[in-house]
Amino acid sequence: MITITNAQRKYAIDVPMLKAAATAMLAELEYSDFDVGILICNGERMAEYNSGYRGKEGPTDILSFPYHDTLKAGERIEAESPEDKNIGDIILCPEIIEKKRHDWNRSFDDQCIVLLAHGIAHLLGHDHEMDEEYVVMQALEDKLLSAAHKVSKGLADC
Repeated sequence: MITITNAQRKYAIDVPMLKAAATAMLAELEYSDFDVGILICNGERMAEYNSGYRGKEGPTDILSFPYHDTLKAGERIEAESPEDKNIGDIILCPEIIEKKRHDWNRSFDDQCIVLLAHGIAHLLGHDHEMDEEYVVMQALEDKLLSAAHKVSKGLADC
């Protein structure tokens, strides 16, 4: 199940579109029966999360918190109980998304979808610290974006 909590009111969030994209991405990965939580918050709250969990000052556009934090990139989650059918949580900050989307020449909604794919890749153990890891992670993100485009026909090419 995809759970989305919009805890900010400044930016309009297309929650059904975000949910449809996340659902399509999980289906593409064959994790349709797994849970993902998505929190949408303001910059102040994101700065608290970023400082508290990463030791970095200021807000960021996305944070990911994997449920299976020892999962290695490319491994499948082997759920041993219903509680294990959780991929993790993602936090999005529209304030920063709006600022950064212009760097990529994307609409706000498209940038949210791109970040969602990025966050899901992180939840599944992927990283982009080294070039080799980045290439693998980017391929997964492209696969997820393709799945999202099939259900969100209005999305521009990301």
